Amino acid sequence: MRFPTPLFDANATGGNQFGELPEWDLSDLYTAEDSKELRRDMAWLETECADFAQSYEGKLASLDAEGMLQAVRRYEEIDVIAGRIMSFAGLRYYQMTTDADRAKFMADCQDKITAYTTPLVFYGLEFNRLDDDHLSGLIAQNADLARYKPVFDRMRAMKPHQLSDELEKFLHDQSTVGASAWNRLFDETMAGLEFDVDGETLNLESTLNLLTEQDRSKREAASHALAAVFQNNIKLFARVHNTLAKEKEIEDRWRNMPTPQTGRHLSNHVEPEVVEALRNAVVKAYPRLSHRYYRLKAKWLGLDRMETWDRNAPLPMENTRTVDWAEAQKTVMDAYGDFAPEMAELAEPFFSKGWIDAPVKPGKAPGAFAHPTVTTVHPYVMLNYLGKPRDVMTLAHELGHGVHQVLAAEQGELLSSTPLTLAETASVFGEMLTFRKLLEGAKTKEERKVLLAGKVEDMINTVVRQIAFYDFECKLHDARRSGELTPDDINALWMSVQAESLGDVFDFHEGYETFWAYIPHFVHSPFYVYAYAFGDGLVNALYAVYEEGDPDFKSKYFDMLKAGGSKHHKELLAPFGLDASDPAFWDKGLSMIEGFIDELEALES
Repeated sequence: MRFPTPLFDANATGGNQFGELPEWDLSDLYTAEDSKELRRDMAWLETECADFAQSYEGKLASLDAEGMLQAVRRYEEIDVIAGRIMSFAGLRYYQMTTDADRAKFMADCQDKITAYTTPLVFYGLEFNRLDDDHLSGLIAQNADLARYKPVFDRMRAMKPHQLSDELEKFLHDQSTVGASAWNRLFDETMAGLEFDVDGETLNLESTLNLLTEQDRSKREAASHALAAVFQNNIKLFARVHNTLAKEKEIEDRWRNMPTPQTGRHLSNHVEPEVVEALRNAVVKAYPRLSHRYYRLKAKWLGLDRMETWDRNAPLPMENTRTVDWAEAQKTVMDAYGDFAPEMAELAEPFFSKGWIDAPVKPGKAPGAFAHPTVTTVHPYVMLNYLGKPRDVMTLAHELGHGVHQVLAAEQGELLSSTPLTLAETASVFGEMLTFRKLLEGAKTKEERKVLLAGKVEDMINTVVRQIAFYDFECKLHDARRSGELTPDDINALWMSVQAESLGDVFDFHEGYETFWAYIPHFVHSPFYVYAYAFGDGLVNALYAVYEEGDPDFKSKYFDMLKAGGSKHHKELLAPFGLDASDPAFWDKGLSMIEGFIDELEALES
């Protein structure tokens, strides 16, 4: 069963120095946790799962094409209802992860749905035992069934790795006390952490935000506060990582997965050699990208050496004003509308209908995400808006996800979900449109320099930093196979990739070795992080095609987003003359970052 998860009440608004910030209206899912509609759907789900198993278990091989289509559609409807319930429960929880009632409601929903859907485990296993020629024959007879072939291909890619029916049911049944329980422990711990910065008590999001302050002493104080709290909790975070990595190793071993990354590659429908080509191209480019840029930045900051708290510091000439919500909305909507009016039309309901939750609130999950929910409803975007220019880019990013999810919903529940490698396409493209719009409006050389530097930093964070994260995960999972890892062991792995990726201009303050502890992707989605670099490289190459003036670019672009998960990345990129399996493809994407750094160096002369 696929429950929608985030790449993270009444339609109230919160007023503060940023203007009226929107909050979610979740009533399009359910009006309340005890609503009659939710109770109805939960009861239907229990009955339908049992009926589905009774109708089809042991019988899939005997179905004709029409019967198989009916089975697939019934399974899809179960997926919709289960996803709708869990989306509602999850979004309420993310609004206030420290609320015990919300946490209990989500856990109870997960327990019930896991129990109800356990009888469905047979479906994928039995489907994968179908003879290839028999399945091909059914698909050839029915065009509606043939639509689902990409789903079948992804299911059957797992065929060599599936276990016995009994073991698969056991793994499904105990999932709520496995990884998901450790995920919840991590989330609730993170949301409850408090950081003392110069006598002020802050949550994680607000403390991380200080790392982008103009005042260097504030950045330093925030870094030391983060390090102190992470160190105080480091044994717990090490336990979470050790347990999840060991659990993954056990399951991977039973499934005969050749590497810890294989499961992610299969779910992303991407070949390992493509990811390896991406990783190698980025690592090879470290000296030309991050090392070169940060040496430039050190000079701008008047520093011989940089500390990690200087990495995301604003430039000295940067305007430190905050951006209110109305201006952020207009900036992004204008950029989207200039590219294509229909893109702005798709984005507008997010602002007007309670599809965005923007304020920073006690207990709210940190970060930002776009949650697709289910294809019969609409996505929801979560932000922690603090009025920084980077928050405007985050809005552009998450809104891109939202637009992508709305367009892909046309494919239906089973075909709409885009593999992670392509899931970042619209979000990064939305950022690029917004950046280009701002760059066009730059009135001075200094303003242009600030914008270019900000974009380069965002791209380095998206490409270089995420590939460094990927290498850290690879090292961690590999090391865990040899035994339990102490916090010091994990710290050492973290530092090995940080120095390599950031360059020799950096010093690393005591305590920075623990900063792996707060990265949620390592816990929630092992090896997810390369998708960000994949998406950035892909969008850079796409944008180059756009700038070259392809007259059909916009229609091709919308077709790609509408395809959702119905096509392989080769098929989606072919109309643009691009091929991600070609190593030169990644160099093309990385050259755009180099070009921006070249321009920054030229502005110095």
